[in-house]
Amino acid sequence: MHRYADRHFLMLQGPHGPFFRQLGAMLRAAGARVTRVSFNAGDEAFWHDRASLIRFTEPPEAWAPRIAALLAEHAVTDLVLYGDTRPIHAEAVAAARAAGLTVHVFEEGYIRPYWVTYERGGSNGHSRLMELTVPEMRAALAQSEIDFPDAPPRWGDMRQHIFYGALYHFLVMAANRRYRGFRPHRGVSVVEEFRLYLRRLVALPLHMAERWIATVRVRLGGWPFHLVLLQLEHDASFRMHSNFASQTEFVEMVMAGFAEGAPRHHHLVFKAHPLEDGRAPITRAIAAATEKFGLEGRVHFVRGGKLAGLLAQARSAVTVNSTAAQQVLWRGLPLKSFGRAVYDKPEFVSPQPLAEFFAAPARPDSRAYRDYRHYLLETSQIPGGFYSSRGRRTLLRAVVDMMLAPEDPYDALTHGKAAPRQQLRVVK
Repeated sequence: MHRYADRHFLMLQGPHGPFFRQLGAMLRAAGARVTRVSFNAGDEAFWHDRASLIRFTEPPEAWAPRIAALLAEHAVTDLVLYGDTRPIHAEAVAAARAAGLTVHVFEEGYIRPYWVTYERGGSNGHSRLMELTVPEMRAALAQSEIDFPDAPPRWGDMRQHIFYGALYHFLVMAANRRYRGFRPHRGVSVVEEFRLYLRRLVALPLHMAERWIATVRVRLGGWPFHLVLLQLEHDASFRMHSNFASQTEFVEMVMAGFAEGAPRHHHLVFKAHPLEDGRAPITRAIAAATEKFGLEGRVHFVRGGKLAGLLAQARSAVTVNSTAAQQVLWRGLPLKSFGRAVYDKPEFVSPQPLAEFFAAPARPDSRAYRDYRHYLLETSQIPGGFYSSRGRRTLLRAVVDMMLAPEDPYDALTHGKAAPRQQLRVVK
């Protein structure tokens, strides 16, 4: 009998592309059973084993009783999903917890771009990191010691990420006849989602040129500036783990604080998320707030791109709960955040009112953040990526054993049983 023959992994929606299929194949190779639920043609297209595929074609209202029945009927022991806040995943997590099952959650890396996040129970605002203190992390780190790399300055698989997103939504748009009950969890139709991805792909060269011009203008400006790290308005972290209904609300609040507190020779630079596709009226919101608060000539917009060059010259950074804030803290820059985030610790994030922060931002405790980052790299941050073939190979080499282990990454480190891993170093 295989060592893991009593484990049955039920996989729901994963990152766009083949990662979940490859993950399932490796779990089967270890001896476990694996089943996948598809909710649309995009899910189904990337899962080649039809014998282990369960199609959910009913309206979303039927999902809660259906997932509870599936867990019982198939003797599921483990639930696997990407992100835990979309409605079908939130309901599945609740059912799995009620049944006493293990919930495996994948998410984009809290530290990027060379890592992804693997946790049990929940991620982002539902992560165990929200309750852990820096002293508790330091105590756990006494069990091990590694030499960890500098924060990488680039995201390694952006083109593949955009390509798989466009392909996924094209399949949902063009081949979803079997899934008539499907409704997207975001606020736009599948056709509009595909159009946005396609437009993003086609416009990449133009956006690169715009980004280069804006970045050069900021870097050669010679004035002190504060960086605002924008997020995708439809992203779960922004929607579920903050109190903002829109980016427009956040932009206006930041502008008001900057106008009140920042010295008149300081400037404000808004940096868009690399996957920003124009569905939120960010540029209009920035222009309107610039005029409203009399900040003409002092506000700039950079469309995505690399963060390191801007951080090298910034005075501080402001965000809702962007994971890019990890690079801010790694460089010892003052940070003000307004959402629930895994890095929201009193040692790192400024408690100052926003106007006071722009006037004289308080620096983080860099030693405490170094220990925090060390803790993440020993636990939930796994080298690799979801979208490029190289990134998936690197990720699968480490994460399958972690999923099969009896303890989650945080408890494993505390008990001196952390999985061995190879940390990445940027080679020039």
